[in-house]
Amino acid sequence: MSPEMSDTLEMAIVRSNGLDTLLRDLTDRAVQAVPGAVACSITVRRADRLLTLAGSQGLPNGLDQRQYEHDSGPCVEAAETSREQYAPDLETETRWPRYTSYALSTGVRCVLAIPIEVEGERGAALNLYGVETGSLGPGRGAALAFAARVGDAINVALRVERRQESVADVRTALLSRSVIDQAVGILMAQERIDAQIALERLRRVSQNHNVKLRDLCTDLVARMSRGDGRASDRSSGRN
Repeated sequence: MSPEMSDTLEMAIVRSNGLDTLLRDLTDRAVQAVPGAVACSITVRRADRLLTLAGSQGLPNGLDQRQYEHDSGPCVEAAETSREQYAPDLETETRWPRYTSYALSTGVRCVLAIPIEVEGERGAALNLYGVETGSLGPGRGAALAFAARVGDAINVALRVERRQESVADVRTALLSRSVIDQAVGILMAQERIDAQIALERLRRVSQNHNVKLRDLCTDLVARMSRGDGRASDRSSGRN
């Protein structure tokens, strides 16, 4: 994917208020662009389970969920094996008997599931549904193009998510460092000790009382800010 495409997708994700909205829009567009498609969904494995990340308008309820429950169906197989699955006629399909009977009951007759490559995730697929036998065969090229586009969107969104998490981690670390430094300063002033000894005392108290160092220091700084006086014996490490 070119840098220009990446920038465009990142802006689209921001404008659409997140990945969910963007992917829902893409599934609706896929229905319009792929001949024979009446519904579309996106399957992705997250936290070791498959789920439908987005679905177009008109997607029958339970059409994907039945596959996840029985671990059987075209979108499950496409996601798990990274191989395209095409069922031109569910009336004669024998690979997924539990699923095909339910799909037929919703009016679906033809299914095309195309695997999607997602960075750092195992298993994803673009699923297209038709109501006429063989209706999705002519639109395979358009479906493949859309699957690639959806994969790009997911990958860009995941990179944005990871960057945001990284920034949050750095911010948390800086805040933790700040409150620890304040607590060390309080002990240095009250106990007339150097910074290294003050920090070691705080660490020892943190371990002995099974309290996170950051939380211990936050409590100490808060109490001193309220004017509660000297650091408590627990915070200072004195017996």
